[in-house]
Amino acid sequence: MVQETKEQLELEAEIKAQAQKFLKYLNSTLPESMELEYEGFYRRGFFVSKKRYAVIEDGEIIAKGLELVRRDWAPIVKKTQEAVLMAILKEGDADKAISEVKKVLKRLRKGEVDNKELIIHTQITKPLNQYKQVGPHVVAAQRIEEHGIKVSRGTIIQYIIVKGKGSISQRAVPYEYSEGYDYDKDYYINNQLIPAVERIMYSFGYTKKDLQDMAVGEVQQSLDAFF
Repeated sequence: MVQETKEQLELEAEIKAQAQKFLKYLNSTLPESMELEYEGFYRRGFFVSKKRYAVIEDGEIIAKGLELVRRDWAPIVKKTQEAVLMAILKEGDADKAISEVKKVLKRLRKGEVDNKELIIHTQITKPLNQYKQVGPHVVAAQRIEEHGIKVSRGTIIQYIIVKGKGSISQRAVPYEYSEGYDYDKDYYINNQLIPAVERIMYSFGYTKKDLQDMAVGEVQQSLDAFF
């Protein structure tokens, strides 16, 4: 981590002071019913779009619209995205960020990830028989009802995508009944992990194909070790 210099701290203090002066002036020009507030000072930030970004404040990541703050992404994916952002925003180290991705790819490929880290949460928004498109959460909910448990509107379904035949939706298994199933490695790598880190690492020259090649590389390394 880069150590703060006296000059950097003085510059930060000056920027904050000038921001407060500007805010005071700007509010004096607005109608009485309007007032802008000072939100914070962020040394580094990453912006995917106006409503999707991450900044760091006092060593903590503050994110809006990214996967790490959404429940429909697996915990391992959110933790990886947070580790990637921490490496970039706190330490300014893109190499460390990609190293974090490689570590998780290796764990996923070797089947070392516990099902608890792979749970996807999705809310049921209407009666199950009213869904025209039957997504994974609906299939998982139907399987819960097969066990005699009623699923109603507002219920949060926890499920994982398991290895097997059929579509992704058909392979959605409620987490509470997932013991004994093997998770779908390709799904979690290509549909969860890579999309979540690609939008960040693209700015540092890593494409979706680069990340996919890393995943393939983990497979090759495993085969080399076997032989």
